[in-house]
Amino acid sequence: MGTNTRDVRVWAALAAVYVVWGSTYLGIMIAIETIPPMLSGGLRFASAALILGTVIAVRGGLGSFRMTRREFLGAGLVGLLLLTGGNGMVAIAERHISSGLASLLVASVPLWLVIFRMMARDRPRPLTLAGVLIGFCGVAGLSLTGAASSSAVGIVIILAGSLSWSIGSFLPGMISMPRDPFVASTVEMAVGGAGLLLAGTVFGERLHPAAISGSSWLALAYLVLVGSLVGFTSYVWLLGNAPISLVSTYAYVNPVVAVILGVVVLSERVTTQMFTAGIVIVLGVAMVVSTERRGHRPGTDEPARDTDPGPTRGLPPAGAPQPEVTPS
Repeated sequence: MGTNTRDVRVWAALAAVYVVWGSTYLGIMIAIETIPPMLSGGLRFASAALILGTVIAVRGGLGSFRMTRREFLGAGLVGLLLLTGGNGMVAIAERHISSGLASLLVASVPLWLVIFRMMARDRPRPLTLAGVLIGFCGVAGLSLTGAASSSAVGIVIILAGSLSWSIGSFLPGMISMPRDPFVASTVEMAVGGAGLLLAGTVFGERLHPAAISGSSWLALAYLVLVGSLVGFTSYVWLLGNAPISLVSTYAYVNPVVAVILGVVVLSERVTTQMFTAGIVIVLGVAMVVSTERRGHRPGTDEPARDTDPGPTRGLPPAGAPQPEVTPS
């Protein structure tokens, strides 16, 4: 694959993660109005896994799912961390805190990943680190208005979810995974969805179809078809094909998309504070993107290669990062 073609695919997938996952904050909020949060997430990812798995089987046959036990367990673990832990906790937290504050706390993901990379003795470039910090400050400014409706329980839950998502994003470059990113996505969504359904049942959630509103059903369908099949599979593909610090910029763009949707759907007012914070977010993203595209250091900034075997395939690159949500 030529460099230009690869760049186009990277930016197309990144644009999907930017826009789709920004919209999933609203989708999750509407879905959990009448559907318990963990069961909502479980239905979402189990359905998405069934659809994606069927498409893969029809196009390539059941042999497409041939993988080693270690690869299956690796993908399953990542699915539990990203979806059961990360996405599930975001859905639960949105019952306690505002979506704006949720965006701020989810934006801690790139900071966690930079810490993980430093622990792996891979120092990010100073400009990458500065871009991450600037972007976080912008999201903080954008989300300060959500602090009034927050609760300590919601904050703890979403921070734990962000940490789980961060670990799940970091691990694929360190452990054996299915080589086909779409097969990996199917396994991750199937295992993550099953984990959410089990957790919801254990914690007393019950599904009452007659009590579910039409808007919640529509939101769930959107989260399955767009949030998961488009957004999550794009994120998984990016983790193996783009610098993780570039992928991480979704955490800064998603809140901007969420604010725009708030204006359009909920007639929310855009304040000077929101506008200023948006400029800061764009600056942080620009710093990270320009630093990563300036050149890659061998063994650090290069994404995982499909031809590189073994459990250490694709050690996360310099400037570390994708659901759904989002983690969205």
